[in-house]
Amino acid sequence: MLKRLTLLRARVSDWDAYPFSVPCIRNLNELIFRERICFFAGENGTGKSTLLEAIAAHYGFGPEGGNRNFGNDSTESNRSIDALVRALRLSFDKRTGAGYFLRAESWFNTVSHMDALDKEPAPHSPTVSSYYGGRSLHTRSHGETFFTLLELKFRRNGLFLLDEPEAALSPQRQLAFLMLIHDVLRKHKDAQFIISSHSPVLLGYPNAQIFSFDGDHVHEIGYDETAPAQIVRHFLNNRETFLEELLQETPPLFWQSLDYYSVTACPGYLGADILPWREELAQSNLRTNSYSH
Repeated sequence: MLKRLTLLRARVSDWDAYPFSVPCIRNLNELIFRERICFFAGENGTGKSTLLEAIAAHYGFGPEGGNRNFGNDSTESNRSIDALVRALRLSFDKRTGAGYFLRAESWFNTVSHMDALDKEPAPHSPTVSSYYGGRSLHTRSHGETFFTLLELKFRRNGLFLLDEPEAALSPQRQLAFLMLIHDVLRKHKDAQFIISSHSPVLLGYPNAQIFSFDGDHVHEIGYDETAPAQIVRHFLNNRETFLEELLQETPPLFWQSLDYYSVTACPGYLGADILPWREELAQSNLRTNSYSH
């Protein structure tokens, strides 16, 4: 199990370069993993996926997903986290090299790479698809592809890293995924999950450790403190009022044109209930425009 992540700050040569320009990465010192299931939560552009990708690369997984024996690397942008990878130290109580990295953003490219390899298989070697249900994953729907992968590659011991798996899963499938995680953790004592997610369903796994990347420092929070849980709860409990106040002003085409200070300076500009969410939308999009690549 991965027990500790440390940023070796002496190995960083340029704190102004990406990804160290992202506040949560710049200010990172150490994370202690207490549970076998941990979530990275936070708005887009706050560094949660960046850190997860760096953990995967440090462990030896392919930059676009896969395991230590198979991966795909189709774009130069994958190199943008190399400096972070070199500056990390991962401490395990038991490191087996087993596991899998699921990166939703690039999973289509990875499946296409599998198909390309199967067109010219190595002599006397099984096809890649034989390890993934016997046929191309492109023949399945997006959600079926993800769940096929989860069923075939995650029911074992290992370090399992997932970046926004809810992207392809309906709410019902997200609940089924929670059942799968629970079954894996119950049957395999050396299985560990680290998941970057916006899903209030997935984040709700009992006793999961949650690290928030909102703000300038990574910090541990409880489920009820996560923005997805708060926003969805507020929306469901006050849907009509929520939407009426949210939509009373026509949003600009690009959020960067929003005058954030005019929002915060005028308490009456938005309804009291919706003001915090509009402020957070403005802040998160400003952060995304400043720090994402």
